[in-house]
Amino acid sequence: MATVRPGIRRPNITTTGSHAPSPHAKPALTVEEWETKAPLDDVEVRSVLSLKIRCEEKKPPLKFREEDSPSRPSTPILGRHGGLFSSAPGSRSATPVPMLTVTRDGTSHPLHPQVPLETPQQFHDWFALIDRSITYSQESHFRSHLQNVEAQLVSCDNLLDRVHGASDDLTLLHNDWQSVEDRGESLKGAAQRLLEERDRLIKVTDAIGARLEYFQELEYATRMLNHPGEALVLQTDFLLMVERVDVCLEYMKTHRHFKEAEIYLLRFQQCLTRAMTLIKMYLVGTLRAIHTDVQKRTIETDISSTAAHHLLYTKFQSLVPSISPLVMELENRAISHPDQLESLLSECHTAYFSVRRALLVPRVTEEIRGLQPGQSELIELTRVGCTYLKQVCTEEFNLFRRFFNSGEDKLYRYLEGICDHLYDDLRPRILHEQKLDVLCEVCTVLQALMVLDIPLQSFGDSGAPPPTDEDPLQLTTSPTLEAYDLQLPPRTPGLAKLHISHLLQMVLQDAQTRLFFKAQAIVQSEIRNYAAQPKDLDYPAKLRDVAAFVQPEVSDEDEEDDGITLKMPKLEPESAWYPPLLTTVNVLKKLHEYVKPAIFQDISQEAISLCRISILSAADLILARPESNDIDPHLFVIRHLLVLKEITTAVENATTDYEVASQPASDTLGNLLRGTSSLFNPTGLLGGMLGPSRYGESLPVARTTIDEDLKRSCESLITKCAELATAPLKAFIAACDNFTRSQPDTLLSTQEFAQLPGIVKAQDEFRSVCETQLSQWATHVRLYLRDENTISVLLPAMYDEIASVFTAFRKTAETRCSPGCGISLMSLPDLWEWLRSLQVGVKK
Repeated sequence: MATVRPGIRRPNITTTGSHAPSPHAKPALTVEEWETKAPLDDVEVRSVLSLKIRCEEKKPPLKFREEDSPSRPSTPILGRHGGLFSSAPGSRSATPVPMLTVTRDGTSHPLHPQVPLETPQQFHDWFALIDRSITYSQESHFRSHLQNVEAQLVSCDNLLDRVHGASDDLTLLHNDWQSVEDRGESLKGAAQRLLEERDRLIKVTDAIGARLEYFQELEYATRMLNHPGEALVLQTDFLLMVERVDVCLEYMKTHRHFKEAEIYLLRFQQCLTRAMTLIKMYLVGTLRAIHTDVQKRTIETDISSTAAHHLLYTKFQSLVPSISPLVMELENRAISHPDQLESLLSECHTAYFSVRRALLVPRVTEEIRGLQPGQSELIELTRVGCTYLKQVCTEEFNLFRRFFNSGEDKLYRYLEGICDHLYDDLRPRILHEQKLDVLCEVCTVLQALMVLDIPLQSFGDSGAPPPTDEDPLQLTTSPTLEAYDLQLPPRTPGLAKLHISHLLQMVLQDAQTRLFFKAQAIVQSEIRNYAAQPKDLDYPAKLRDVAAFVQPEVSDEDEEDDGITLKMPKLEPESAWYPPLLTTVNVLKKLHEYVKPAIFQDISQEAISLCRISILSAADLILARPESNDIDPHLFVIRHLLVLKEITTAVENATTDYEVASQPASDTLGNLLRGTSSLFNPTGLLGGMLGPSRYGESLPVARTTIDEDLKRSCESLITKCAELATAPLKAFIAACDNFTRSQPDTLLSTQEFAQLPGIVKAQDEFRSVCETQLSQWATHVRLYLRDENTISVLLPAMYDEIASVFTAFRKTAETRCSPGCGISLMSLPDLWEWLRSLQVGVKK
């Protein structure tokens, strides 16, 4: 066997059965055709893959598994090929092979050769048998699966037949259901239409009923209004009925197209008028009854002031809870229907004021009589009387506003009638008062009462702070009247606050008018027509008598720094000033707070202009006095006009929209002497064009006129002093001129006074006189102005005058007298140096 085995060749056979002859062979299909004709789903693909994996595991031939599986049935192929293991005839003998393997039970395996394999052909036949057996064994799974698939196909066909039967049944059932559904929808639509018709009819019925309610309300209102008695208005259903009638009335107005709407509208208006008439009748009857009761009690017994106050206010206040809601309804309806109901509300106001006037006037008259208006002082009478009237008016106002929320004009006419009982006594006293201070004090009292209007507490909606005890003029409301505030319903704010200014305005106007005319009379008598007394013109003696001189200053520091505050200069002591100037300051200070700005500006312009004229006239009188020198009138004018200009500036700032800066006296004089005063200042003559005045341009013009007078006085003062200081120089020049005119043919240099010694002597006399005069001049200026800066401002202008005269003296000496004398004379710089060295502007 060892020599024969290598020569044996295995035939090229496949494991498929396609090459094996088959009696029932079928056309072979390719894999692509198979995939096309029999597509597999995912489950089938997974089954095939699992089967493929099992098939790829090569199993050993059955003969090697005989012993492991003795009970395995033999393949049917073996019986079919049982004779293949015999030797082919004519085959050549081969090497002997072992005997057939026999199993333990004595039987041989079907695949074992029956005879020993002696030739290659026998081996090939045996191998082909084994190969077919293996192939058949491997295909058994597919056959089994195919049988299962065929069985499943049969089951699926049966199931499909049953499904088709069920589908036919369902189709029949659906057709029957659709028929029922169609008939049900028709029934539902019919029912829905019936429901909609029912709802429409219900809505129509409700709409008709809602409209009929407005018409049916007339019967109920008429039946209620036909009940006898005025107490009907106190029933709880009365105000509700009025509200419904008002609603029905508005409904009829907006639906006039309804049948008989105009008739019902007229009848509803009649019902509303009847209801409001009942309210008016009840209010008038109640007020008359309480008036009779209070008047009877006050006449029969002598009651105290507390009891009288209780009868006049607390008893009336007890009516508020019952009457106030009724009056509120009447007021609200009067606003909506003024043509029909305004007269009823007016009758209620008239009845109320008639009752209050009848009860209150006797008491007010008695109280005013107790003030003794003909004997008491005007200021005290004004303060006490107006304070009392303010308290009475406040209580009346509070009581009225608890009943009514309208009729403010009638209320103020009623309060003015009460105040007239005091004004009839107060007005003649004011119109005949001669003292300006008293009139100012009266205006102060009246303005204080007007400013301190009481912040009345409204019915729960007022945020005003309560009165404080620190102000005795700020009256509080009566506690008995305030006790009912929380019990009353909230009302629409109508009468929120009592304006005392309306009641005091007439008296204040009388006082202001009298104050204005009195101020005008003072201006005419004490400024324009003032007759100066000798002591008024005793300058500068009266200035020397003043121990401590206070420079004019701006008024109190605590005054507000605003555009309308009058900042007048302080004139202390008063004895050092001309009386018309003092009068001007006092009158303007008092008048500013109490008259209108336009009137104040007019009288200010008049007073300032007349005061300026009076000052200039006084300067002429001072000049005429034998004991006065030439510079006293000018210093007097400068002293007073500087203050008058401050007054003008203060008045202008308080009455104009633009502000004029106030300057010290030294700056004012400096600007005047430099030509930059109000004469050329835009706020001067053109001030009104650049800054519009409220009431005219008179004040800038007055300020410009004062500047002109100041400038003339300063120039005259400087000229007078310079003339006295340069008298020796002017005498020398005059002598030269006189000699030249008298003896034109004789040389001036031949004269003794025109030679160098005479020229030097004139210069020495000039220096001596100039030093003396400048010292005296500075002393006078300090005495009048008391301002070192003012002297420093005036000195340069005076030095210019002196220098010009000295220049003329030097020119005359050098050109006409002695040509070489200039060496012995002071030069112009030396003169200025010498003048400054005198230190005239420094107080020693």
